[in-house]
Amino acid sequence: MRANDLSDQQLVEGCLRNEPRCEEALYARLSARMYAVCLRYARHHLEAQDLLQDGFIKVFEKLSTFRMEGSLEGWVRRIMVHTAINHYRKKAFHYERFGYEELPESPVAPLALEWLGQEELMTLVKGLPDGYRLVFNLYAIEGYDHKEIADLLGVGESTSRSQLAKARRMLQQRIGTHAVHHHAGQASDR
Repeated sequence: MRANDLSDQQLVEGCLRNEPRCEEALYARLSARMYAVCLRYARHHLEAQDLLQDGFIKVFEKLSTFRMEGSLEGWVRRIMVHTAINHYRKKAFHYERFGYEELPESPVAPLALEWLGQEELMTLVKGLPDGYRLVFNLYAIEGYDHKEIADLLGVGESTSRSQLAKARRMLQQRIGTHAVHHHAGQASDR
């Protein structure tokens, strides 16, 4: 039987026996999806690759703690998210400290989101300050609640809520600006 045909349980058991073909198959099975997770937290591709590598090192180190009770992919995803969070803690990022009043209201035309592809939206999210991007990804994409985010990041729930509100407001402003430029570009094409 080829390693690619093994179940998650068989792969994990093979990895625990230090079988290189199982380790390679586990990486091959999950690396593309986990890279996408890392990319949401990273500023650029090289940083995402570093997060992916560090995350998989932790996966293989902690594989003996996986209990086969849930999804292997979900378990690996949590490790990748925690790896990204710890990466930013080590960088000693500080949450941005500007108030709501410094972020002007920017109503987003409903059509603006139609013009915006997933890749363009992720580019705008990547442009957020580190703290905003972390909280936005954890809440809006990973599905964590504010208490979980506060515990993960070592901040208060109110800080998590504030960072999310500021991230959303900044994204709205950037989406609005993007829509104006997109609409202006279409008008000049006519």
